[in-house]
Amino acid sequence: GKPGGKPSLALVYQAVQALYHDPDPTGKERASVWLGELQRSMYAWEISDQLLQLKQDVESCYFAAQTMKMKIQTSFYELPPETHNALRDSLLTHIQNLKDLSPIIVTQLALAIADLALQMASWKGCVHTLIEKYSNDISSMPFLVEILTVLPEEVHSRSLRIGANRRTEIIEDLAYYSSTVVTLLTTCVEKTGSDEKMLIKVFRCLGSWFNLGVLDSNFMASNQLLMVLFQVLQRDETSTNLHEAASDCVCSALYAIENVDTNMALALQLFQGVLTLETAYHMAVAREDLDKVLNYCRIFTELCETFLETTVRSPGQGMGDLRTLELLLICAGHPQYEVVEISFNFWYRLGEHLYKINDAALHTIFRPYIQRLLHCLARHCQLDPDHEGIPEDTDDFGEFRMRVSDLVKDVIFLVGSMECFSQLYSTLKEGNPPWEVTEAVLFIMAAIAKSVDPENNPTLSEVLQQVVLLPESVHMAVRYTSIELVGEMSEVVDRNPRFLDPVLNYLMKGLREKPLASAAAKAIHNICSVCRDHMAQHFQGLLDIARSLDSFALSTEAAVGLLKGTALVLARLPLEKIAECLSDLCAVQVLALKKLLAEESTNGKSADPTVWLDRLAVIFRHTNPIVENGQTHPCQKVIQEIWPVLSDTLNTHQADNRIVERCCRCLRFAVRCVGKGSASLLQPLVTQMVSVYQVYPHSCFLYLGSILVDEYGMEEGCRQGLLDMLQALCMPTFQLLEQPNGLRNHPDTVDDLFRLATRFVQRSPVTLLSSSIIVHIIQCAIAATSLDHRDANCSVMKFVRDLIHTGVANDVSHKEQNFEVRKQLIGQAMEQHGQQLITQLMHSCCFCLPPYTLPDVAEVLWEVMVFDRPTFCRWLESALKGLPKETSGGAVTVTHKQLTDFHKQVTSAEECKQVCWAIREFTRLFR
Repeated sequence: GKPGGKPSLALVYQAVQALYHDPDPTGKERASVWLGELQRSMYAWEISDQLLQLKQDVESCYFAAQTMKMKIQTSFYELPPETHNALRDSLLTHIQNLKDLSPIIVTQLALAIADLALQMASWKGCVHTLIEKYSNDISSMPFLVEILTVLPEEVHSRSLRIGANRRTEIIEDLAYYSSTVVTLLTTCVEKTGSDEKMLIKVFRCLGSWFNLGVLDSNFMASNQLLMVLFQVLQRDETSTNLHEAASDCVCSALYAIENVDTNMALALQLFQGVLTLETAYHMAVAREDLDKVLNYCRIFTELCETFLETTVRSPGQGMGDLRTLELLLICAGHPQYEVVEISFNFWYRLGEHLYKINDAALHTIFRPYIQRLLHCLARHCQLDPDHEGIPEDTDDFGEFRMRVSDLVKDVIFLVGSMECFSQLYSTLKEGNPPWEVTEAVLFIMAAIAKSVDPENNPTLSEVLQQVVLLPESVHMAVRYTSIELVGEMSEVVDRNPRFLDPVLNYLMKGLREKPLASAAAKAIHNICSVCRDHMAQHFQGLLDIARSLDSFALSTEAAVGLLKGTALVLARLPLEKIAECLSDLCAVQVLALKKLLAEESTNGKSADPTVWLDRLAVIFRHTNPIVENGQTHPCQKVIQEIWPVLSDTLNTHQADNRIVERCCRCLRFAVRCVGKGSASLLQPLVTQMVSVYQVYPHSCFLYLGSILVDEYGMEEGCRQGLLDMLQALCMPTFQLLEQPNGLRNHPDTVDDLFRLATRFVQRSPVTLLSSSIIVHIIQCAIAATSLDHRDANCSVMKFVRDLIHTGVANDVSHKEQNFEVRKQLIGQAMEQHGQQLITQLMHSCCFCLPPYTLPDVAEVLWEVMVFDRPTFCRWLESALKGLPKETSGGAVTVTHKQLTDFHKQVTSAEECKQVCWAIREFTRLFR
C-alpha cells in the first residue's frame, strides 16, 4: 500500500529487490508504484541518505542516488535553508565513498551535487571549493571530473527553474573559473596519460564547458588539450569509444566559435586541425571502420557549418578555403548513404544562404560543388541490382531517398532545373543503363519536375511521351517511379491536353497491378487536381473506378486520394449533373454502411464503418461547386438522403470514440459542403448530439457544435436553439473538467469547448453574453489558462482574447448585435473576473506555460488594456505583488526594479508585440 508513516529500511530494500528481480511483472509493477509514492513523500530525503550510507548493494544505492537527484530537482523547496549545508556535505561524503561501486551511481550523485550547487545561493564558488578539496587525490579525479561535466550541462536544465538572474550569476561564476578547470583537465591528462577511460572523461568535460560557451578562446587556442584532441583523432589505433568522445569534443568546440570573427585564434587552430584529418578519414575507409568514418564526417560537416558565412563571404580565401567543401564531397563519395546524410543540413543551409544573397558570380563559384553533390546523391539513391518489386518507402533507405528528394528541390536553383532535367534525361536516352540506374535517374527527375517551367517545353513533352510508352517488361521499380514522375508532371499535361488520354491509359494499367496501384492512384489524384477542367470529359471513367474501388489493391490513403480527385472534377460539372453524379459516387459507401447496420441487427456483431465514413467525408469535403445566390445547392438533396444512415451509424457506435469522431468528421464536411442548405438537419442533428453526449462525452461533438454555430450563428431564427445546445453540452463538460486533474486529463475537451465558445463570440456575442452560462465558461477559461497543452491552451487564449475584443472593436460582422450593448456586457464581465484573470495569467506564464504560448498571453493582456487601461494598470500591479521574490535556495528571483520596469513596459506599450517582448524577458526570471 501507500507509505502512510515512514517505512522501515527493510521494507524499502524489499521493494527495490522486487523492482529489479521479481520474475512476476505484477510484483515489479507494485514495487514501482510503491517506490514512486515514496520518492514523492517527505521521507525520501532521509531514507535515501541512509541507504547511501549503508551501501548494501548497487540497486539500493542507485535507487537512493536517483531519488536524491530527483528530490533536489523537483522538491528542493521542502528543505529548510539551514539544512542545505548538511545536505551538501553528506552528498560529497557519499560520492567519495561510492566512487568505485558503479559509474551510473556516481553520475546520479554528481547530478544531485550540481543541481544543489545551482540552487543553493549560499554555496559560493563551488567549482573552486571542489577543485581545492579533491584535485590532489588521483582516486577522486573521476568523480570530480564527472561533477564538473554535468554542472555546465545542468545550467540550462528545464527541470530546474533557477531563473534568469541566478543563471546569469552562475554563468559569470563558471566563466571566471573556466581556465582553472581546463588547467585541472590538462594536469589530469599529464598524470593519467595512458588511461583511456580518464581521457574520455576529460574530453566529455571539456566539451561540456565549450557547449556552455564560457571558455576563453585565446586561452584555448594555445592549450595543450587541443593538440591532444587532434593527436587522438589522427592516430589509427584510437579505440571507437575514445574516438567518439574526441569527435564530440571537437564538434562542441566548432559550435562554440559560431562567431568566427571574435574567436580568430581558436578558429584558426580548429580549422587547420580539422584539415589534417583527411588522411585519417581515408585510413578509416580503408579499414572499413564505419563508426570512425561517421565521426570524421560529423567533424567535417560541423567545420563547414561554422565557416559557412566566411566561405560565402570570401570563397577560396583564408578560412573561406573551399577545401572544406571538398572534404564533404569526399564523404559524399563513400558507398554507405548514412555518411553523406550527415551533411544534408549544411548543404540545405548553403543553398538558403546563396538564394538570399542571389549573386550570379557566387552561384558560379558554388555550382560545380552542387553538381558533384547531385551526381553523388543520384548514385546513392540506386536500389540494389538484385532488389525485387517496388522501392520500399518506409524503411531507412526509403526515408533517406525522401530526404534526398527534399534536398534536391532546395538546391536545384543553383544548377538550374531545366539543365539538370535535360542532362538526366539524356543519360537515359543515349545510354542503355542498367535498371537500377534508370530508376534512380527517374527518381531525381521526379523530385525536380515541378520546378521546371512547363510552358511550351519540348523536353518535358518528350519525356512524358517516352515514359508512357515504357513496356510492361521493364523492372517493377522502374515502372513504379515512372508513375510517380508522371504524377509530378501534371502541369505539363494541363498545358498539353493531347497527352491526357495516353497518360490516363498508362496510369490505368498501373492501377490494375497490385504493386503499382497506390502509386497510380496518387498520380491520377494529382492530375485531377491540376487538370480539373480537362478531366471533366473523363468523369465517367473516374466514376467507374470509384464504383469498383475495392477491386483495386489500394492503400486506404490512395483510395481516399482517388475519391478526392473524383470529387474535385465532379465540382466542375454543370450544376444539373452534379446531384445525380454525387448520388452515384456516394451510393457505394452508403450501401456498405447499410449492410453493416443490417448485419449488426441480425447477428449483433459490430463491424468497423470508418473506411466508408472517411470516404464519404472526402467526397463532401472536395465537392465544392460554384453556386450562385438563390440557387439550391446540388448536394443538398444527397446529404438529406444520406443523413438517416449516418444517424443510425452514430447511434450504433455511440460508445466508441474513434468511430464517433469519424461520424462527426463526415457530418462536419457535409454541413460545410452545403452551408445554409443543411437547415433541415439542424434540429435532428443537435438533438442526437446532445442526447449521446450526456452518456458519452466525446469532445468531437463540441467541435461539430462549433461548425454549426459558424454556419447558422448569424441566423436570427437559429440563435436561441444554438444557445440551448451550448448549455446542454456544457453541463456534462463541466462535470468532466471539475474532476481532480480534469483539465489536464481532457485537453481535447478543453480545446473543443473553447472552439465552440469562440465561434459563439464571433457569430452571436450578445446571445452568449446575456446568457447565464457565460459566467461558468469564463471561470473555466481562467482555470484553464495554466494548462500546458499546445492546442488546448491556444484555444482558451483565443476565446478570452476574442471575448474581450467584442467590447473593443466595432466590427461590421456582427451587424445586428449592437456594439454599445456588447461593450456594456463585457464591462460587467471584466468587473467580475478581470483581476482574477490577470493574476492567473501572470502566475501561469511565470510557472506553468512554455515560452511558445507567450504571444497568445500577450494578446489577451493587450485586449484587456485596450478595453480599460487605468483599471488594467491596477490589476497588473496587484498580480505582480503576489509573485514570489526569491527562490527556496535563497537566490533573488526578481528585483523591485525588474517588477516596476516590467509594469511600465506593459502599461505604456503602443502595440501588442511590445507586450510580448516584455513578457518574454520577464518570465525568464522564473524559468
